[in-house]
Amino acid sequence: MVRIHDSLLVKCSPITIYLPVLRVNIPKTVMQKLNTKLPDSPGVYIFRGSRRAVLYIGKATSLKSRVASYFRRDLIATRGPLLVAMVEVATSVDFVETDSVLEALILEAHLIKKHQPPYNTKEKDNKSFNYVVITKEEFPRVITMRGRELESGTNEVKYSFGPFPQGSVLREALSLVRKIFPFRDKCKPGAGKPCFNAQLGICPGVCAGTMSRAEYGKTIQRIKLFFEGKKQTLLVSIERDMNKAAKELKFEEAARLKKTLFALTHIQDIALLKENFHEKLAKQGTELFRIEAYDSAHISGTSTVGVMVVLENGEAKKSDYRKFKIKTSTNDDNASLREMLERRFAHTEWPMPKLIVVDGGKAQVNTARKSLAEWGLGIPIVGVVKDEFHRPREILYGKRSDLKNLGSRSVLGVSERAILLANSEAHRFSIAYHRTVRSKTMKRPTKKQA
Repeated sequence: MVRIHDSLLVKCSPITIYLPVLRVNIPKTVMQKLNTKLPDSPGVYIFRGSRRAVLYIGKATSLKSRVASYFRRDLIATRGPLLVAMVEVATSVDFVETDSVLEALILEAHLIKKHQPPYNTKEKDNKSFNYVVITKEEFPRVITMRGRELESGTNEVKYSFGPFPQGSVLREALSLVRKIFPFRDKCKPGAGKPCFNAQLGICPGVCAGTMSRAEYGKTIQRIKLFFEGKKQTLLVSIERDMNKAAKELKFEEAARLKKTLFALTHIQDIALLKENFHEKLAKQGTELFRIEAYDSAHISGTSTVGVMVVLENGEAKKSDYRKFKIKTSTNDDNASLREMLERRFAHTEWPMPKLIVVDGGKAQVNTARKSLAEWGLGIPIVGVVKDEFHRPREILYGKRSDLKNLGSRSVLGVSERAILLANSEAHRFSIAYHRTVRSKTMKRPTKKQA
């Protein structure tokens, strides 16, 4: 059986489900077996052919939903003829549960590299696969590269991890890792001032000289361990460093390491949840609704901006995204939210949402409700409450009566994922827009004083 980096196989060893020879119309008994044995949790699945040959490897947010999707009648339309051919010759499916989608992504990359499954490489040219790279510099950068760049023999690569089939998912994953282990990607070490990413807390400040080479080396080593799949080794190492810092009365360092330890054991990979969204909807036969999510961004009240993002049928509808330069109070998130909603609902020609998502708790939900009441609107509003690491902690529903507007409990389960997805996308879009506005402001020449 497959055994690679045992620290990732946190819930069970690989389990095999054998498939019948005829799979065009798969028997109900086999589907029942899939539904019984496959867990509704993240992990990696491995389709095998004759003599246990590995045919195809994939990752899933929900193993149950993802693997079952290969046996639906619409497979050729949703995944193409290549994977239909793969399913026709598959004799069994192995699966391994992981603690998170992020860890499933890393395990998938290790297994693809080890087994070189024919249907993974047929589906995509090896040279177009993506890799995480740690450079050879004094203060290494953590970047992504294509396979063709690695093959060109560039001298800057010290470590590489992959292949990762989907570039967009890898970038989202890297942004999650960066929140736990801030790293350098572009800034110049010793520049004398913090880069923008350092101000956001996702660069450790090597640009400003606030972190030594030795300290940064520890961060790089931790990132290396994580992408090698050695999570358990990493946790033990951080806990040891935390206890050592506490004994030496370095309480700030001990507290920082404690937060890192917590973040690693409670990975919230909301950005990676999109994958099985449609499969759950298809299974439930649920009609989705339009969701609008709002967020704002500023640094100490400067260059304040707000955004609106839209999800329709579980997909980001970027043509409906909107940007707002905040004109009123620039250091008050509630005032910014109020202004955005007033300006948005002044456009009666825009499609109306069935749900509004705001970033924050009771205060933000109440602000949004009051703004909508002024327009005579009763659209359900929810708030996404974040923890100290700015990760979703809970969803706050404005009113109990709003729950019935979201439908049944099963529909609500899918909608919660959509809520978190919309909130995450709004946060990403607001940061990107704020970055653009701020860079333009900084480039603008200052007026000479008289």
